[in-house]
Amino acid sequence: MNKHSSIKSSGSLLERASELYDFGAALRGGAAAPAVPPVVEIQAVAPEQTHAPEQAPVIAPVRPAMAAAPVSRTQVTISRERLAAHNFIVPDDPVTGLSEEFRIVKRQLLLAARGGKGFDALPHGERILICSANPDEGKTYCAINLALSMASEKDNRVLLVDADFAKPSILSTLGIEKHRGFMDALADPECDAESLVLQTDIDGLSILPAGSQTNQDTEYLAASRTAEIIDQLTRNDPARILIFDSPPALAASPASVLALHVGQTLMVVHADVTTESALRDALGLLSGCEHIQLLLNRTKFSPTGRKFGNYYGYGAS
Repeated sequence: MNKHSSIKSSGSLLERASELYDFGAALRGGAAAPAVPPVVEIQAVAPEQTHAPEQAPVIAPVRPAMAAAPVSRTQVTISRERLAAHNFIVPDDPVTGLSEEFRIVKRQLLLAARGGKGFDALPHGERILICSANPDEGKTYCAINLALSMASEKDNRVLLVDADFAKPSILSTLGIEKHRGFMDALADPECDAESLVLQTDIDGLSILPAGSQTNQDTEYLAASRTAEIIDQLTRNDPARILIFDSPPALAASPASVLALHVGQTLMVVHADVTTESALRDALGLLSGCEHIQLLLNRTKFSPTGRKFGNYYGYGAS
């Protein structure tokens, strides 16, 4: 178990998943078996279950002042109705089971990124790669929800980076038109990546699009300019958490290169679909990142009867 994890396996889906996948064997390569990466359960929530029962309005606390972040010239609006229709976390809406699940996920990642409670921050822990072994296992869905959840934090801001250059989907998923982005900055030494960041109307959330498509995305990522750009994006705003939506590890090579530039990787595992062999292969390709955690997606299995979100919806009798 990763020392930053607050989740313990005790007869739940976490334990069942650990038995399904021999993660240690995938990583050790003949050496002593390391601790099994923690598995975080994300419960599937049907679209009609997105909202909790009506409750009295809640006044959101004011975000404390932080060092001013660089502001790009481009502002975009994210439709709350679109988020709800596609079963994403909706900022300022009542708490749901989905939002509670991602609160658990982000707490572990933020502890590793910033340190605290006796734990040291990981080197480059503020850079988080979201990946999966194969397409259609929920990595972009989880990346967007994680970004939305982290943006609500009072001491951090989030930059969501679409690094799936071959099939970028963050902008289209959020209903935002195409813009220049990450690849344009990689390809042009004169391009300032910060100027391509889109500021959203969600407090604390900005987006760096994938940008232009190319057949040399891996080669551009492997160049020294990648480290320069990522360092710049981090240095420009110390309060930033960078979340990279990566291509699937077994479908495109950029994932293995991106893993070299981050401090944490969150591997999304499609419950009862992702095979152990695929997961082992993917973990091997992402070995450039030393801290990998696993997120079990698309499952409703909960032997404890856990139903996050219901607590916030009850009314006084």
